[in-house]
Amino acid sequence: MSSRPDITLYTDSTPNGIKISIGLEELGLPYKTEHINISTNKQKEPWFLEINPNGRIPAITDTFSDGQKIRIFEGGSILQYLAEEYDKDHKISYPKGSREYYEVNNWLFFQHGGLGPMQGQANHFVRYAPEKIEYGVNRYVNETRRLYGVLDKHLQSSKSGFIVGDHISIADITTIGWVMWAAWAGVEIDEFPTLKKWEEMMLARPGVKKGSDVPKPLNIKERLKDKDAADKYAKESSSWIVQGMQDDKRKHGS
Repeated sequence: MSSRPDITLYTDSTPNGIKISIGLEELGLPYKTEHINISTNKQKEPWFLEINPNGRIPAITDTFSDGQKIRIFEGGSILQYLAEEYDKDHKISYPKGSREYYEVNNWLFFQHGGLGPMQGQANHFVRYAPEKIEYGVNRYVNETRRLYGVLDKHLQSSKSGFIVGDHISIADITTIGWVMWAAWAGVEIDEFPTLKKWEEMMLARPGVKKGSDVPKPLNIKERLKDKDAADKYAKESSSWIVQGMQDDKRKHGS
């Protein structure tokens, strides 16, 4: 039987991508990294679709307990897998069946079904859409801001500063990448002082810092300090995002 873990992480420097490398670093697990440069549509290549049929990052492969390979895709699913398979000391989780366990799941799915999709659309309409659609900008930026308000209010009652309980968990890990990108989506983190304090606490952790720089150094905050550089990056990204949308439309005949 092969030794475990035998994890390969397929990822790029996105809010969804870095959550997995942060989780791996916080757990102290060894892993290999395959950089899936999404601007080149590497995630649409047949070999990768065998790992994630949806053609998105992140994904991992591992040797399962039976000695056979297993694929895991979708960020929330990967974090739950890492916690259940490798976090016996509950470094980033809580005992299954505990109140904290279920509360972590609440916030994991809050990010997966709410914050991520809404902020992702805010990113698109603020930065990448080839034409400015005011309704789209207002719809998604305002909803992202509302969700930040929910997080900020919740954190005000946290004695530890973490989203759940007395230590970091996958609830924090799944959220931090998106909060790092707040300004990119047109949301000012200063509007949410408790959430900002939480972000600063998270960014001070070595595991978060190291994981954020996988598969390449993260420079979103530096980029945002230079408007011209930010606009140039957004324009470059817009070209391949729009091209990808057109390719998908042709492929599916719609």
